Amino acid sequence: MHRRRRTALVLTAAIAAAAPLLTACGSDAHPGAAAVVGGQRITVAQLEHRVDEVRQAQRAAVPDESQYRQVVSSTSSLARDTLHNMVLDRVLHRAARDEGLTVTRKEIQQMRASLEQQAGGSKGLETAWLQKYGIAPAHLDDNLRLQLEAQKLAARLGTDTSQPAFWKALSKASEELDVDLNPRYGAWDVQKSSRVDAETPWVREVTSAGGEPVTA
Repeated sequence: MHRRRRTALVLTAAIAAAAPLLTACGSDAHPGAAAVVGGQRITVAQLEHRVDEVRQAQRAAVPDESQYRQVVSSTSSLARDTLHNMVLDRVLHRAARDEGLTVTRKEIQQMRASLEQQAGGSKGLETAWLQKYGIAPAHLDDNLRLQLEAQKLAARLGTDTSQPAFWKALSKASEELDVDLNPRYGAWDVQKSSRVDAETPWVREVTSAGGEPVTA
């Protein structure tokens, strides 16, 4: 993934997006799992729940039907991007742990209070994170922990999140965790610590005319 895109993901929040349905026409090498990270499964059900949370929050924020459909259409890779973020969260947490770094609840609260002041309150911050980065309100604090871990890791390494030293640490963590994605969601590039699209001719994306995913 382009360095600027990766940096924005870690420093500001996860990439905002939404998801066309992926319909598999062949056998599934990862039954029930969207990814396996460090021997632990991220199930398809868990991923779908995360996507649903974002969709529900978007629907509540945009009650107008035509505008909501525009939001769905403009965020057409949510499932894949959400999975990317879920995996990267674990990779970054491992990299921070390898350096003996932790984030306290107090630090998260302090960061949130500062951001809420800038955004005009709690609701303003939740809306901004949802609209800009596709983070549902229920997972805002989790994302702030991710940002703090990234900042601390970069500081420990004497660099910043745009530099090779930072991403080298994430690559090492990715390798340690042996990240394995279900091919329908792509593949994990260990060197870039990023999800990439895989060549899967047996997978096709299907979206209805109104922008809502449909089953083919």
